[in-house]
Parts: sequence; C-alpha cells; structure tokens
Amino acid sequence: MNHVSVLISVLAGLTATVAGGALPIRSRVGVAVLLTWVSCSAALVAAVSVLRSGHAIVMSTSKILPLTGISIVLTRLGAVFVLAIVMVALASTLYWIGYASHGLSTRSASSALPLFVTSMILVPFAGGVATFLVLWELMALTSLVLVLTDQSRREAARSAAQWYAVMTHAGAAAILLALVLLSAHAGGQTFAQIELHARHLSGALRGTIFVLALLGFASKAGAVPLHVWLPKAHAEAPGPASALMSGAMVNLGIYGIILVGNVLLGGGPVWWWLLVSALGVLSALYGALYAATTSDLKRLLAYSTADNMGLVLIALGASGMFAASGSRTTAAIAMVAALLLMFNHSLFKGALFLAAGAVQMVTGTRDLDRLGGLLKRMPVTGVVFLIGALSVAALPPLNGFVGEWLLLQSLLHALPSTNTAVVITVAVAVAALALTGGLTVAAFVKAMGIGFLGRPRSEEASNALEVPATMQLGAGLLALSCLALGLVPMLILPSLELGARSAQHIGVSSPVHGWISLHLFGLRGVLAPSLLAGGLFVALMATVLARRVSHRRSRSWPALAPVEPWGSGRRTQTVRMQYTSTSFAEPLQRVFDDVIRPARDLNVSPAAESHYYVERIAYRTSSDDVIERVIYQPLIVAVRRWGRLARKLQNGSVHRYLAYGLLALVIVLVVLA
Repeated sequence: MNHVSVLISVLAGLTATVAGGALPIRSRVGVAVLLTWVSCSAALVAAVSVLRSGHAIVMSTSKILPLTGISIVLTRLGAVFVLAIVMVALASTLYWIGYASHGLSTRSASSALPLFVTSMILVPFAGGVATFLVLWELMALTSLVLVLTDQSRREAARSAAQWYAVMTHAGAAAILLALVLLSAHAGGQTFAQIELHARHLSGALRGTIFVLALLGFASKAGAVPLHVWLPKAHAEAPGPASALMSGAMVNLGIYGIILVGNVLLGGGPVWWWLLVSALGVLSALYGALYAATTSDLKRLLAYSTADNMGLVLIALGASGMFAASGSRTTAAIAMVAALLLMFNHSLFKGALFLAAGAVQMVTGTRDLDRLGGLLKRMPVTGVVFLIGALSVAALPPLNGFVGEWLLLQSLLHALPSTNTAVVITVAVAVAALALTGGLTVAAFVKAMGIGFLGRPRSEEASNALEVPATMQLGAGLLALSCLALGLVPMLILPSLELGARSAQHIGVSSPVHGWISLHLFGLRGVLAPSLLAGGLFVALMATVLARRVSHRRSRSWPALAPVEPWGSGRRTQTVRMQYTSTSFAEPLQRVFDDVIRPARDLNVSPAAESHYYVERIAYRTSSDDVIERVIYQPLIVAVRRWGRLARKLQNGSVHRYLAYGLLALVIVLVVLA
C-alpha cells in the first residue's frame, strides 16, 4: 500500500504538471490544483504510515536514470519533512485558485507550480545520491521559473532570479562535491551504502565533507552570509510561490544538514556543531535586525525566514554538540526543538506570506508606509496576519512559543558542563535568543500596527477589499493550524520525536511527554499550553468586561467617552499624525547604525515667497544588505573584471588558438613527466 501511495503521488504530480501546461486557461488551474492535492494526499498517507509503523518505504528501479537508476527510501526523519511540505502545499494551492488571475495562470506558471510541489515532496524520499541531486535540481529550476513569473513587468524580478540562480547552483555544486566524495569512498551511491562505510573515513575527509554539505544546504536554508538571494527571490515571487519557498523549500536545507551530518556521517566532533551554531546565531540576529528595519512587507517576512532558520540551526548545532559531549538527554530535546521550530515555521510563515500576497494583490504595493487600516477592509486577511505575527513572535498560546521554550530548556539544562566550548556556546545562544525575540516582536508590531491598524496612507489602501474566498480559506487553514498546535503541541510532537530518534540514534524514547502539561524526560521543565491559554482567555474577558463598564460610565461622564484607537486621546486624527514604518524603525536604526549603515536623504523645500518659511520637508532612509554590499558586490566587480580580461584572449585568430593548444599540450607533458 505504501508503494502504491508513492507511485500515485509521483504520477498525480506529473499529470498536474502536464495539465497545467496543456489545458485551456479556464480549466488548467483547477485541474492542476486538484491533481496536486491528490499527489500531496498520497505522500501524506505514505509519511503517516512510515511514522506509525517505523518501517521505511524502499523502492528502486534502473529504468529511468541511466547507470545509477532511481532509489526511493522514506525514513521517519524524511516523513517529518514531508508532513511540513504537504501542509503548506495544500493551503498554498488552494490559495492559488483565487490568486491565479494575478499573473499565475500562464502555462509556464501552471505547470511549474505543481512540479515544484512534487519535487519538494520527493526530495526526502531520495535514497541515493543521483536521485537526490536530480530532485534537488528539479526543485531549484521550477522555483526559479516561479520567481521569473513577473519578470516582464518588473526589473527587480529579473535581478532576484539572477541572484537566486547563481546562489542556488553554487550551493548545489558544494552539495554535489560532498556527496560525490562520500559515494566514491563508500563504493556505492545509495545512502545505505554510504552510511555503512562513512564511519571509516579519516577525520579530515569527514570534516571536509561536512563543511561542504553545510555550505550548500545552509545556502538553501537562507543562513547568513549565504542568504542574499532570499530577501530578493521570496519578495518577488508570487504569493503562493513565496509561501512554498519560505514555508517548505528552506526546510530542505535543514533536512540536508541532518541527513549528511547525523545520518550519513553518524555525527561528528564538537567543532562541526559549533560551526552550525555560529551560523545560527549570526542568521537569527542579522535576519531579525533587518526584518525590524525594512519597510517592504515581503522583504520583512523574508528576513524573518533567515531569523527563524537561524533558531533552527542553533537548536541543531546544540543537539550535535550535546551529543558529542555525552549529554544525550539534552541532545534529544534540542533535536526535537529543531524539528518543532522547523515545522511551526512552515505553518506561520506560510500564513504570513499568503496574507502578504493578498495585500499586494489588492493594493498593488508592499510598502508599509503606503498601507494602513487594512484590518477593517480585509478582516480575514488581517486576522490571519495577526495570528502569524503572534506565532512568529513566540507569544502564547500559539505554536511558535512551544518551540522556543523547548530550545531554551535544552540550552539551560546543558549547564553546568566541563566542556568550555559548550558553556560559551550556550551563553551566546541564550543571549542571541533573547535579543532575537525582542527584535522579532518589534518587527511584527511594526508590520501589524503600521500595515493593518490606524488609517490608510494611500488611496489603494483606502479602497482595499477582501480577497476571494479560496485565498482566505488557504491562508486561514495555516493560521488555524498555528492555533491548534499552540494549544495542543502533542498533536505533532510524538511524530517529531520519532523523526529525531531516527536522525540521532540516541536512545531516549520520549524526551517530551504529556498532553495537558509537557514534561521533559529526566529534567525539571513543565509547560501547560492549554492552561496558559485559559489564563490568557480569562484575562482577555476581564479586559472586555472592564471596557464595557467604562462605556456605560461614559454616558454620564462625557470626558470618559471612547475615542478612536491610535488617536492618542485626540478627537480628530489624521494620517500625518500616525507613525510610519520608517519612523517606527528609526530608533532601532540609530542603535544599530554601525551594522546597518542606512542611507539618509533630507530634502527641505522653502516657500516661494521667502526661504525663511518651509513649504515641504521630505525625509527618506534606505538600508541595503550590508553583507551584499561588503562581500558580494566587490566579488561581482572582480568577476566582471576577469571577464573583460578573458575576452582579450579570444580575438578570432586561428594562430592564437593553435598556440594555446600547443601551450596546454606542453604543460600536460611536463606534468606527466
């Protein structure tokens, strides 16, 4: 039955791809979505079956790929990632039905989106190097097509696609080299053969392979400083594609790190995981800082993806470090925290990107300075964004809180330790977690407050209307999932524990147990999400009751009459009295001025009658990515310079080309001699 589910998933996904490219415009999106749901449902059945039974799905054939064939193996670890991808894919494709008229109903887009979903689902099914690399490259190419969907109208989309293409193929080259080194020394290309022989490799070779794999997969996960493609591509992709890339595709970067580091290589020394944790700390802080200071709604969400993937890398690095130093219980809890953070990020970031796509479709802009008042005009989209914002800010009773609590508990219970590296890493990670949390709250208070509350700042925002029902339902499903997993995290935690045990082989049967209250195995740590939610509900009802009482008193006391929210107590409120996104972020920009280095422009226009009177003051601030400016832009300049020099080598002269050939032959003969 499991094998049949895999075949149905593949065939339905490929049929959806063909239907999206061949059918007429009236039916292509609906048929492609229906077939994609069949593919996702079949993959979901296979993943749930593996998690319940513990028996991996194993399939192979030599009739598709020459020389190597196709190898399919789905373990419990891969099944966890399939679950996350399917959740986002089902909601995003439902959302696609209403979004299709906004440039996502062309033949190329209608065939690329199902193929993108299918290739992502199948990556964790790969059981060999060749199969993995083919599916990985197919996922990259189809996502690139989706980023290019709007390239005919937007130069930014073409630029984003170029950055994405270069970075993703550079990462793929590192992954290819790592896996080729593994398969060459294992004498075979299946993951089972590699896992059997990889433990006998030398320490230097194992370290080289891990670093190459980490660089390649961290690039796909959007880890800093390999993140430069992410805020560009995620912002320029259509709404459903953005949700899939940020909520599902980046997870596969984490899957690759676990696959190579924990499964194929069987773990490693402390310095491996110190490197992973360092990438995580840098990504979390850098992503949260830029999310808090940008005014582009989708770029804010994209930088937040780097932030959240940083937290996952911190948890993953801590798990490997604790396992290497002998703390098996805290290692198990940290691995569960990493998988839970990954899964939760899929849900709330998918919901946020779908809500942001709805805002952009209705208003035609992503600039927070031109939005405002959208909660009244788009109530469902506004509530979805609010739930996503509360989740990403790790506030109870939503799902983001439980994952960060588990990570904090694993870090705190790792002390005291005799390993100096562990002590320093834990201290830095806890500090980074605290600072990242504050910056994330600031970023999403800005996004929600400036974008959805207050008064509209443009005519487009004033005339905004709610999006079609399918778009509301698709985003709403992910938002409801955030609420459900926040209240009852044990709906998913047992599956994540099975995946963590499959990845680490650490022997701790159930590091987190209990339903109403979560208890940590062997540690003093208890969390009761449902009871916490009940307390918050009681406090909310008390606030509502107090508000009603104050309204009754206001009838006899006019001075206590209610005023407009965000009106600072004034009876009249204008748009110019409100905070803008730029002004809200200004204090943070000044605090981190040496890091962000924003460009500021102040233009004062005097009145025509006298220059002593000011008619208009315009203040603009912009902050480009400092890593892109300091590292990548000089690299691009150097490559272009070398390209210009290389052109001089070919002038069309046959004599010069023959001389080049003779020189190469002489060099080869000298080397061989």
